[in-house]
Amino acid sequence: MKVLVTGGTGFIGQYVIRDLLKRKDIEIISTTRNIQNARFLDFYSRVEFIEFDLSRPNEKFFLEYAKIDSLIHLAWDGLPNYKENFHIEKNLFESYFFCKKFIELGLKNLTVVGTCFEYGIVNGALHEEMDSKPANPYSIAKDSLRKFLEVLQKKNNFSFKWIRLFYMYGKGQSSNSIISQLENSIQSREKVFNMSGGDQLRDYLPVEKIAEYICECSLQYRVQGIINCCSGKPISIRSLVENYLKEKNVEMKLNLGFYPYPDYEPMAFWGDDTKLKSILRNID
Repeated sequence: MKVLVTGGTGFIGQYVIRDLLKRKDIEIISTTRNIQNARFLDFYSRVEFIEFDLSRPNEKFFLEYAKIDSLIHLAWDGLPNYKENFHIEKNLFESYFFCKKFIELGLKNLTVVGTCFEYGIVNGALHEEMDSKPANPYSIAKDSLRKFLEVLQKKNNFSFKWIRLFYMYGKGQSSNSIISQLENSIQSREKVFNMSGGDQLRDYLPVEKIAEYICECSLQYRVQGIINCCSGKPISIRSLVENYLKEKNVEMKLNLGFYPYPDYEPMAFWGDDTKLKSILRNID
């Protein structure tokens, strides 16, 4: 089976490829905008990396890789700048026409990552049957891409999985993430960690588990459509930080309330993982 992964040198992409490499009979192809970034990866020799920029599509590339069996589309520029309009004006259409081209060439299995922000400013457990109410340019672009691809599916025969990501942590994550900031503070031997009030309830998974779930969802055909990629278990940001410090055996004072709560997300939300569990049970 030939699987094409876009964004293979990105944070999630690297873990997705590592998970695919554990599986039998899978030939992995990955796009990257800069091949030099791929050369430093420990799995570089086991993956066919192709230098490709979604903003400058190359017809030769599509024809050469038209016979892939599955596409896992992760590439998306400009995160975590959720409020910037380039998500709508640039990223949305680049991703749409990229996926559309492969579908027109006969692709039968497409997986694209979305975001929990598509649900909008809604508190509580979020399940896939809920209406999407995106409230920032990033989530509007993602939700629109899903709808565009659903229209294509009505006219073309392909399996389509839309994986809504919740929160994650792990090595290599953006320095803007709270765990990355906390780890930097630990490495700098700081005595105080500045953060928000920490009362927000979120749904977190280690990135290794996120990658595993993306692969499991992508490689099966029984369950399609929107799939929450989540733990199903809410945890407060304060507890997340405290648990991490305890795990690292580090004592650090939390300066709660130093930062305001983000205005682009609700205070308390997590994913309903019923649909995801149905996939995993069938695989097990």
